[in-house]
Amino acid sequence: LARLRDAGIEVIEGVCREEARALNAGYLLHREHGRPLVTLKMASTLDGRIATANGDSHWITGELARARAHLLRAEHDAVMVGARTAMSDRPRLTCRLPGLAGRSPVRVVADSRLRLPLTDPLVAERDEAPTWIVALAGTDAARRQAFADCGVKVISVSGEDGGVSVAETLAALAGRGITRLLVEGGGRLAASLIAADRVDRIAWFRATSLIGDDGVAAVAGLGLDQVADAPSFDRIAITAVGEDVLETYARRE
Repeated sequence: LARLRDAGIEVIEGVCREEARALNAGYLLHREHGRPLVTLKMASTLDGRIATANGDSHWITGELARARAHLLRAEHDAVMVGARTAMSDRPRLTCRLPGLAGRSPVRVVADSRLRLPLTDPLVAERDEAPTWIVALAGTDAARRQAFADCGVKVISVSGEDGGVSVAETLAALAGRGITRLLVEGGGRLAASLIAADRVDRIAWFRATSLIGDDGVAAVAGLGLDQVADAPSFDRIAITAVGEDVLETYARRE
């Protein structure tokens, strides 16, 4: 730059700086803070419910919204769910859009006690995409070996509030090359990430229906006493997706 200026050429720095940082947010967080960019994806009713009281959630949003969620998977290195969500919904967590099957992310399950059945699609369908399980250090060795025999990688971290440590989990994923992490549920995993201030973006698909307060909340309890203590995000986009709406939020700095 100095040589250009010495030659009489005008040099302007910082052009589109913020846009460039947004585009490369996952890489920059990985290099500067040792963790991936975390996008929390939720699909709920108007009143913020992700399932009925008996756990039924198929399907809250429409076909176009579900296709957009598959595109989100293709845009991230890994997609993570909690063990309860994996066992109740039995998701495949792959990208099944035409032409993008090869962009399916690494599938990650936060399963502190290794409760996931070996017959679960995330284990049995190992040829579709890699599956990693984040579990507490010291869990049963035979159980770990069983997962290893199925081609599933078990990552050991310490415990936190009855589950796996958020900070250690994100650091462990970053250490394995993950720069963009999509989190798809459930409510307890979402709450733990929010409480730890580790949610960078939210992709919230909102349907036009209502379930009521006996349904399952999108985010579990945060233990707040004051409204002023509630975590806040800046809405950066709102898009109609068929009959549903996709609201996109970014961390408030």
